[in-house]
Amino acid sequence: MLAGMPTVHVDLAERSYDVLVAGGILHQAGEFIVQAGLAGRRAAIISDETVARLHAGTLVNSLEAAGFQPTLHTVPAGEVSKSMGQAESLCRAMIRGGHDRKSMVIALGGGVVGDLAGFVAAIFQRGLPIVQIPTTIVAQVDSSVGGKTGVNVTEGKNLLGSFHQPSLVLVDPETLCTLPDREFHEGFAEAIKHAAIRDAAMLDELAALDPANREVSADLIARNIAIKARVVEADEHETRGVRALLNFGHTIGHGIEASVPYGEMLHGEAISLGMRAALFLSERHAGLAPESAAKIRGLLERFHLPLVLPEAITTGTVMEKLATDKKFAAGVIRFVVLDAPGSARVSVAITHADLREAIEDLRETPLPP
Repeated sequence: MLAGMPTVHVDLAERSYDVLVAGGILHQAGEFIVQAGLAGRRAAIISDETVARLHAGTLVNSLEAAGFQPTLHTVPAGEVSKSMGQAESLCRAMIRGGHDRKSMVIALGGGVVGDLAGFVAAIFQRGLPIVQIPTTIVAQVDSSVGGKTGVNVTEGKNLLGSFHQPSLVLVDPETLCTLPDREFHEGFAEAIKHAAIRDAAMLDELAALDPANREVSADLIARNIAIKARVVEADEHETRGVRALLNFGHTIGHGIEASVPYGEMLHGEAISLGMRAALFLSERHAGLAPESAAKIRGLLERFHLPLVLPEAITTGTVMEKLATDKKFAAGVIRFVVLDAPGSARVSVAITHADLREAIEDLRETPLPP
């Protein structure tokens, strides 16, 4: 282990695993993968073209030094790659590369790569172990943990997929230094979400950060991961209503994201708009204090996240996309609201008219906190 390395254990019985967070851990990935009990397996690295150019060489060298025989499989960068077509292409490339049921998959990249590679691992010869190595804020604090995998279809985001927990997650904060500004900032939407639903004190810590500083502490990342881990442990397959709390801002956010060509709006940007809408509804239906809502909106703005819906996105289109969202159960809207910072719950009292009103509110510039 690296000295002082934060470690989060995700306790899911026989599906339990560790999340290790440390600067430079990518250089020792092979060693930690061996320690996780995956020695001797062939490794199919799945990455996108941009991340592979920056980080795949380091990972391949580490794997080879640990005795693995890695193959590298890349897809174009962006949400467009999260498709059934790409999943099939990757599976076929792995077959041609000699992979079988004794292989493993390593996801090297952001949320798109993690979801896509996780889905491939879940379906390739009925399931392979996967190691997640996230390289963006979104993936490091959120999507690499919890086992949700999937691809998009025209009708909506993540509508095809499965639960497939990783065997290990390795988080190297140093990879964040290579992100473009827009991709770096969008990831903080998920960190702000975690603080809003479970850790009000973290809102002040995030507010104290310099959005231009790429040195994000391993401890802060691990703290976010721990919030996600505890929720996943309580409701692994989202059947008890607890894991739904992680969807704060995602109901309307996913509808907005699906209303434009995939990749035109980044996930965190759409979730920022979704959180503003959720704050609007929380004030009206859950008693959230206006000053608390303004504080969270101000934090989103601080990290250069959007708060005003583009004019080209119609309310009708967003509502149409919402109708196919997984968070609608038998037509009932299960919407996450805040009673107070750090205290979230699922409400079934939000109506379609309420959703429309919240979307329309996104067209107005919010008042400053």
